[in-house]
Amino acid sequence: MATVDKAKAQRRALLGDEDASMVFETSKGVDVVATFDGMNLREDLLRGIYAYGFEKPSAIQQRAIVPIIRGRDVIAQAQSGTGKTATFSIAILQKTDIQLRETQALVMSPTRELATQIQKVILALGDYMNVQCHACIGGTNVGEDIRKLDYGQHIVAGTPGRVFDMIKRRNLRTQSIKLLVLDEADEMLNQGFQEQIYDVYRYLPPSTQVVLASATLPVEILQMTQKFMTDPIQVLVKRDELTLEGIKQFFVAVEKEDWKFDTLCDLYDTLTITQAVIFCNTKRKVEWLTEKMREANFTVSSMHGDMPQKERETIMKEFRAGDSRVLITTDVWARGLDVQQVSLVINYDLPNSRELYIHRIGRSGRYGRKGVAINFAKNDDIRILRDIEQYYSTQIDEMPMNINELV
Repeated sequence: MATVDKAKAQRRALLGDEDASMVFETSKGVDVVATFDGMNLREDLLRGIYAYGFEKPSAIQQRAIVPIIRGRDVIAQAQSGTGKTATFSIAILQKTDIQLRETQALVMSPTRELATQIQKVILALGDYMNVQCHACIGGTNVGEDIRKLDYGQHIVAGTPGRVFDMIKRRNLRTQSIKLLVLDEADEMLNQGFQEQIYDVYRYLPPSTQVVLASATLPVEILQMTQKFMTDPIQVLVKRDELTLEGIKQFFVAVEKEDWKFDTLCDLYDTLTITQAVIFCNTKRKVEWLTEKMREANFTVSSMHGDMPQKERETIMKEFRAGDSRVLITTDVWARGLDVQQVSLVINYDLPNSRELYIHRIGRSGRYGRKGVAINFAKNDDIRILRDIEQYYSTQIDEMPMNINELV
């Protein structure tokens, strides 16, 4: 352990050292703890876990919770919906000293909705612990953030911009932070956020433990982790195990872009049997499709990243409550948001990257639940679909006539 501590103390120097060697312990070297009772968790936390409805830890939870609690840097990769959020939330709660009213763990994610959802999971699991957890996100009142942080928060879940702003203003005090979690790490370490992550990281104590969680971690992102992780344990679900089991996938061949709309209208009754999410690649397309559906007298709601935060929250609330049944959105919604009832996802536009495909359709059929995904494919999209099929060793068939029986 001493060598790990020493290495952590040298972490500042590592920022910018491209050749730092990194030793991965693969999941083979990780103990599997089959029950929550076997993890040596505090009593009040165990109560919260069982009250939340968990009975048995998922594969990622069995392998990653204990190493995080023991202070190891961990890279946790597993399919969407397998319980990554609860993995790091449980470990954070176990490590938090409730008597110390200072921020001890910082969780950063790419979207405000995801940060809010993480806060809710932490508060629910920590229900019997009297834990303070604040969502520090853009688009909300800065004064309220300052008030909450000055009051003292054990855990902060937030988006990089607002978190960094609060650190610079000295309202988010970093001296007691011992754990940094990057959720959806591939997105967080992409060009858009990379700079902000490093900015925040520089303010953290040198001994800060780092945990990355994501469904997809491309090689270049893994290489980048050398800069700020020390001898990490890698709990990695290999891609060929990253199955889309339980989710039936279909495509509808549409010759022209214009035909997609008629196809969607034909499917509308099927969409409202449960709840459906429809993905478009741009905000403009979301707005256009929403307007067109409403003109045709269909009830839909929509959401994208340019909407005011309050509006986004209201739409999410209505959708979660089941008041709205069809949500049209961009990839701002594709990561980590769990609405229990969603069993149908439609890719009105095919995603721009293969990684996004699993994030989108991983919204349906989460952790063992069944789901259906329908991809609208123009002639030149068939090649992209075949590429996705090969990449995930899965099968995407032409949509059958009795689709409403499958949902």
